[in-house]
Order: sequence, then structure tokens, then C-alpha cells
Amino acid sequence: MIPEGAIEAAKAAAEAARAAIRPYFRAGVGADDKADASPVTAADRAAETAMRAALARHTPGFGVIGEEFGDDRRGRFNWVIDPIDGTREFITGRASFVTLIGLVEDGVPVLGLIDQPMTGERWLAAGGQIEFSGPFGGVPGCRRRAALGEAELSCTGPEWFAPAQRVAFDRLGRACRRVSWGDNAYAAGLLALGAIDIIAEAGHKPWDWAASVPIVEAAGGAMCDWSGRALRLDAETDGTVLILGDPSLRDEALATLRGDSC
Repeated sequence: MIPEGAIEAAKAAAEAARAAIRPYFRAGVGADDKADASPVTAADRAAETAMRAALARHTPGFGVIGEEFGDDRRGRFNWVIDPIDGTREFITGRASFVTLIGLVEDGVPVLGLIDQPMTGERWLAAGGQIEFSGPFGGVPGCRRRAALGEAELSCTGPEWFAPAQRVAFDRLGRACRRVSWGDNAYAAGLLALGAIDIIAEAGHKPWDWAASVPIVEAAGGAMCDWSGRALRLDAETDGTVLILGDPSLRDEALATLRGDSC
């Protein structure tokens, strides 16, 4: 059951993030490097501040876990947010960054919103239902593939892989039809529209995947880590994420990542 007011809270937070982010886009905003060498800007911080305020107004009893301002979880329901997923894309003027808003219940993602502030594209899923809006068209629904050899594989970038993970990813890439790079969680939205078939990532934190889980699942896909474990807040994880538009490819994809003979 989705809590009363949660969908409205997610939408309000997305609108607040849009308003905070848009003035900075292609405006020469500078970036600082965080401890993990990923960039952060004034837009990231302004957007998360605005999002937290909107969520507090609409769902005052819920906790918030955010990329920029830390973990304030409480009780059964917690928001997991990333104001700008794809800060590299943002600071280089590309509209493939997204705002991510996920709601977890006892650690399980139950509501997800992916928003592209510049294009106006938005994916929203809750209770197994998904909706999408945007100026470029697209109908929610993952596509089916008979085998990995037909699949379009996507990843944010190779720099997030440890050496053994890069070997595993390259093995998966050779088994798929094509590999494309970039787009961060925007790619998960495209997978939910049937444009991408598989996404394999590493180095992910909960704010990188919490919003995508309900969206991908409502579109008919599946998500897990590279060991096949469900993505849950506080569950044991190594930061890997595997997203499948066609869940029937799960075993073949996992075996390929492990290096098993299929």
C-alpha cells in the first residue's frame, strides 16, 4: 500500500528540484570534487535542499536519505533521493542527467520517480502502475528478447568498475548485440520504454537505484545485483546493479557475468 500523500510528495519534490536546477544549466556553474572524486555543484545542493523541504511538508513523518546531505532515516518509510544523477552530464551541458526520488518501505522500494528537468520527461511508478510523460513520445513497457545476442547493453562508464568487474562486463558486452555508454539512471527510464534491454553498473549507492526499481518492475523488467540478490536498503551489496528489460534473460546474464558456460 502506497501511503496517502506519497505520490503528491514525490511530484512536489520533483517540481522543486526542477525550479532549483534550471537556472544553473549551461550557466557555467563550477564543480567541486567529493571524496569519491565525483563532482558536486551548487545546483546539486540547492536541489536537494528544495526536495527535502517539499518532502517534509507533504510527508513529515518520513525519513530522507540523500546523496548530498546524508542519512536522516526514520521508521518504516524513507525517501531516497539524488538531486542530480549525472552531474558530469549536467556540468557539460547535456540533458541526460536526472533527478531521482524513491520511497522505500521497510527497505523495499515501493515508489519511484525519474525526472529530467530540462526536457520535462518524467517516469512515475507506484503500486505496480507506471506513467510516463514527455515531449518526445514513448510508451512504458519493456521489450522481450529471445537471447542476450539480441540485447542492447548500456552502462554509465567503465571508470566505476574494479578490474574483475570490467572483465565481467566486457564478457557480457561480447554476448550482447551492442554496448552503449552514458546516461546514468536516464538509461533506466529508456529501458522502461523499451529502448534499452540490459544495464550493468558498479559503484552504486541506494540513491542511484531506489527510484528505478519500481519503475523498471512496473514496466515488466527486473533488477538485482550481479549475484542475483534483490536491491534492498541495508541489504548486503557490492554496489553492482543489473537491470533487465526481459526478466527471462536474468539467468543467462548472471551466468555470463560470472563466466559460467551457458
